[in-house]
Amino acid sequence: MKVPFADITRDENETFIEGEGLLKDRIKKNIEDVIERKNFILGDYVGQFERDFAGYCGTKYCIGVGNGLSALELSLISLGIKQGDEVITAANTFNATVGAILKTGARPAFVDADYKNFNIDVSQIRQKITDNTKAIIPVHLYGQLAGIGDILFFAKNHNIKVVEDACQAHGAMFRGMRAGSFGEAGCFSFYPGKNLGAYGDAGAVVTDDEAVADCLKKMRNYGQAKKYMHDSKPDNSRLDTIQAAVLVEKLKVLDKWNEMRIKNAEIYRQKLGDVPEIELPGERKEGGHVYHLFVIKTEKREGLEKYLEEKGVQTGKHYPVPIHLQPCFSHLGYKKGDFPVSERLSENILSLPMFPSLREEEINYVSGCIKDFYSKPSR
Repeated sequence: MKVPFADITRDENETFIEGEGLLKDRIKKNIEDVIERKNFILGDYVGQFERDFAGYCGTKYCIGVGNGLSALELSLISLGIKQGDEVITAANTFNATVGAILKTGARPAFVDADYKNFNIDVSQIRQKITDNTKAIIPVHLYGQLAGIGDILFFAKNHNIKVVEDACQAHGAMFRGMRAGSFGEAGCFSFYPGKNLGAYGDAGAVVTDDEAVADCLKKMRNYGQAKKYMHDSKPDNSRLDTIQAAVLVEKLKVLDKWNEMRIKNAEIYRQKLGDVPEIELPGERKEGGHVYHLFVIKTEKREGLEKYLEEKGVQTGKHYPVPIHLQPCFSHLGYKKGDFPVSERLSENILSLPMFPSLREEEINYVSGCIKDFYSKPSR
């Protein structure tokens, strides 16, 4: 059996929007509409998606931008983060989180990960706060909210801004609120493989702050409030109309798809719960997990990865080199051993196939292969 890591085509071909038809047909119709009308730049679908996604997240505003990196960078700039400031974030994250901080001139201050749930260890945040700390970027990694309650408490007590990196947590909830709606700004990527994915690069920021929203709208569009009137520093990071046309339809099925992911995760847990050689992903009691990824821990990752590949199972490693040891961030002065939990995770995590239309028989096959691998003493 061949089991893909993800299958966007299958997801779209097998998903119906109630009362509207097949998802792939709705997307095709919208794209054709954009092409027919030549409404390519900040067209009608951009405004429609911004209204729909703000409503979905429970925020007043949504500003569509070009990608998740831009969402983070422009959010920080709109909140006044600048050279000399410090921004606390997770040592266990993707390159873009740190890249956005550096692009503002600020310095990242890393906090190690919680080994059980992969997210930032909130118990270590307080000791990282200095007089120069102006913001915290919690990363809701792999689809699970970080300890946002504690983070908001620290931020309020120290007058620190919170910018959520929710690029892997579309729709995840904590106490009835969506990821992205807790801080001054919530940042999303709609890279094709995300829970809510476009047909290329795309991103958005949600916020309740009108001033932040106005600043973002200007910056993404060459710093202009109206054409040829530029009253802020320019950037070009507009959400493409075709991408918005795709996202408008996919947003309608996001909750359904997240429920399917959660169900698939539960099947994995049932099938793999009795395998002592692996650790299943931990879940925080306070926040819902929407399983952008299903990540296990194993001391024999390379062997298991190779075995699964031989059996036709695609896997991933998110991420094999911790952020503080990446060559592009060497100037920050960190060294091996500075963040031991993140380093350990980088060596023993393996992402199994996870997508909405993943079939139970495929999960059974993957689980069976894992059990078979560990059943042989020579492994």
